[in-house]
Amino acid sequence: MVTKLRRGSGNVFADLGFSADQARHLEIRSGLMIELSRFIAAHGLTQADAARKFGVTQPRISDLVRGKIERFSIDSLVAMLGHAG
Repeated sequence: MVTKLRRGSGNVFADLGFSADQARHLEIRSGLMIELSRFIAAHGLTQADAARKFGVTQPRISDLVRGKIERFSIDSLVAMLGHAG
């Protein structure tokens, strides 16, 4: 079996078939979620600690670290980053 490789566009969401606008929006949201998850890990925060710091509930942090991108808007993620400093 021969495997064909294709160079990616640089945006995995565009490569998956999302429209250009949707792909950019998803890329921004995923980047913000990654940064928040890294912050939690770097500071050794529990989900409860992170929830208090970010001004949200613990289930929201659970959704964040599990990558449930559909549950977050850019605005909500930026607000959490603001709380993180």
